[in-house]
Amino acid sequence: MKKNILLFAISLFAFQANSQKIASFKISPKAVSSYAMSYNVQVDLDKITFLNETQLSLIEVNENLRREVPFQIEKGKTRILHWQIDQDKTIGSLSYDLIKKKPATPSSKLVLRRENGSLKINGQNSTLLGYQYKFMPAPEGTDPAFGRSGFIHPLNTPKGDTLTWIQPDDHYHHYGLWNPWTHVLFEGDTLDFWNLNKKQGTVRFAQFLKQEDGPIFAEYAALHEHIVFKNGGEKVALNEVQNVRVFQPEKDLYVMDFSIDMSPAGDAPFHILEYRYGGFGWRATEAWNDKNSIVITSEGKSRKESDGSTAKWCIVQGELGENYGGAILMSYPTNFNHPEPLRIWPEGSNGDGDMFVNFAPTKNMDWVLEPNNTYNLKYRLIVFNGDMTAEKAEAAWQEYTNPIKIETETTLFK
Repeated sequence: MKKNILLFAISLFAFQANSQKIASFKISPKAVSSYAMSYNVQVDLDKITFLNETQLSLIEVNENLRREVPFQIEKGKTRILHWQIDQDKTIGSLSYDLIKKKPATPSSKLVLRRENGSLKINGQNSTLLGYQYKFMPAPEGTDPAFGRSGFIHPLNTPKGDTLTWIQPDDHYHHYGLWNPWTHVLFEGDTLDFWNLNKKQGTVRFAQFLKQEDGPIFAEYAALHEHIVFKNGGEKVALNEVQNVRVFQPEKDLYVMDFSIDMSPAGDAPFHILEYRYGGFGWRATEAWNDKNSIVITSEGKSRKESDGSTAKWCIVQGELGENYGGAILMSYPTNFNHPEPLRIWPEGSNGDGDMFVNFAPTKNMDWVLEPNNTYNLKYRLIVFNGDMTAEKAEAAWQEYTNPIKIETETTLFK
């Protein structure tokens, strides 16, 4: 009997030691009424513990339940712990314990996969997007100058409907979701990196700097070189590092966070001249026209009124065969010339009213990028099934720009 009691005590002690609580987190999501979306939350793990992810579990704690939840650790200069709060839990406070215990295997994850020159990000049930890193030749019978790399296509809704269009007959230089500049003064020449048929410049994928996937997010960072063509040669004028992180907190939407760092490659400034379009652009699906798609901006403007206006965010949505869906484009407050001017094609474009949307920070002013400096632009896209309202888009923008705060209580155990 004494032996059994001793064995039980030893087992209990071992269990408690292996499940040692390291920290507690208390979260009070901001109340946004019925317009709440799921949240992605994060904390600096190195300020809490130096244990690695194979020794950690995250437990949601409420009155009657302790439930292990998936997490992912971002590894950089400091480690960041990420997890998600479900939409139906965004009202009221939540508590979590971080404990020393081998974690359970996640039931699902976002996955990076290379396929025929494209880096795919697969979500819960489908391919969410493809980043084209391999050079894509121009359409047969057209000027070879229309070929390029370093763009996103397809961009799909969670149901799999494609929202982007590349190399359309009316604009062979349009490439889904892409980021060239149209009117640039560089070393005394005025250059165009957007309209490829001018043969003044282009943008190319150079290399991947980062690739990561897991249960909370998938991410890649790609180096793009803005190339000048001159006197039969080439010169890199601007280096652009485009970091894209994707997470899918709900089955009917996913989030793409863009962080774009731009640095002049040499001793000359990269002077982006005022022009009516340029920068972060989206050539939308050929399925959309005047009759079956709409635009709503943060300032309450429709497609008829939005071109040339400024906005924090912009909803573009419409019919996709038997489905309906679209995306919210969001500009971050630290971006140059925020709230940013919009370039949106007017109704009737190309006959039926094709859709093109562009946050164009230099639509009404110049922007000089000086050597030995790095300039950043941040954007968020929320890609969704179904119908999006202005109220929900505003709530999502507030969450993007004002993340929820986490109260952390650590133990002596690290």
